[in-house]
Amino acid sequence: MKKISFLCKLYKEEKIKEVDPSLEIKQAYLIKSAKSLSSAKTLSETGNLEDAVALTYYSMYHCLTALLFRIGIKCENHAGAILLLKEVFGIDNTQISFAKKERVDKQYYVDFQITKQEVTTAIKIAEEFNARIQDFIEKISENSIKEYHHNTLILIGAKEK
Repeated sequence: MKKISFLCKLYKEEKIKEVDPSLEIKQAYLIKSAKSLSSAKTLSETGNLEDAVALTYYSMYHCLTALLFRIGIKCENHAGAILLLKEVFGIDNTQISFAKKERVDKQYYVDFQITKQEVTTAIKIAEEFNARIQDFIEKISENSIKEYHHNTLILIGAKEK
């Protein structure tokens, strides 16, 4: 219930909005996702591990954003978008939640050690997550898009059941 009230609060604050489903915006976010992952790999190779972790997370987040735009939902809150992944689509959000925590830890704090192997693992997890979300997006039917959109609006309190 606490999670749902959080989503309703985001809707009231206009951090979650209903928009027209968009193939163009979906594709733009998938491109951003791919670029972020590519940059994470480059940064990892040059030893900039903290920023590589951040871009690994953003790659996953942009992929999730693409999915939301595909069904006509804009979410400007990372925690809200991650929650929608689980609550609306029934997709496990553990990996992206962990990646978000790692990004925050590595970007904002200095009392940690990070290894190249940890970044390599994070990149692999992001690749798997992104592939799973992209596959989901590609297989989604027009009827499912309408259903997910409608269910999201009910979940966030924009429509009644």
